[in-house]
Amino acid sequence: MSEIVLSASGLKKTYVMGSRTLEVLRGVDVEIARGDFVALRGASGTGKSTLLHLIGGLDTPNAGEIIFRGEKLSGYSESKLTYFRNCRVGFVFQAYHLLPELTALENVCLSARIARISADVAEKRARELLARVGLNAREDHKPAELSGGEQQRVAIARALINEPELLLADEPTGNLDSKTGLEIIELLNTLRVEKQTTLVIATHDEKVAAHAQRVIELVDGRIAVK
Repeated sequence: MSEIVLSASGLKKTYVMGSRTLEVLRGVDVEIARGDFVALRGASGTGKSTLLHLIGGLDTPNAGEIIFRGEKLSGYSESKLTYFRNCRVGFVFQAYHLLPELTALENVCLSARIARISADVAEKRARELLARVGLNAREDHKPAELSGGEQQRVAIARALINEPELLLADEPTGNLDSKTGLEIIELLNTLRVEKQTTLVIATHDEKVAAHAQRVIELVDGRIAVK
């Protein structure tokens, strides 16, 4: 059997918005094995992005447990959680989240420098990753000088620079045309194999989800039983 990298049980997440209580996740159980390519699929508001943020340590559940390599995230100290988010997990977002004042190379290096990797090593890794995603000629360009697809490739390189075990992508093709979006999914999958990482994508797009090895369907905050 494949090694289970991350598991979640009984996850619930509720947001209070004024006088209204919004139940986003209503008891979710999931296991993710090493090397998996998993798609969390569902319409807007079904909880897929929330689930992705929880397993990546960006948010905390109201109930339930998330276990990464045998340890509960709820038991992590703040410093260990920060390390988990920066080094064990790589994030790719729909809106890229690149710093506009930095070049592509500087944006990719940033996560490594936060992780206290030396400037020389960070730059070497960043150049290698930018070359791998086809942007070695665009290293000195700032985000405003790059297309949407190029910005997402920079974001992917940034997510991989600390050699994470989990690569989490939240609607990574949402701001891209269909052709560019397909190229991004194929690139993510290729890099998953090359870097021996685990890829989890949140998407509403059936065509994107079809590339995954396993699809988890979310409906009204629960996993749909097929």
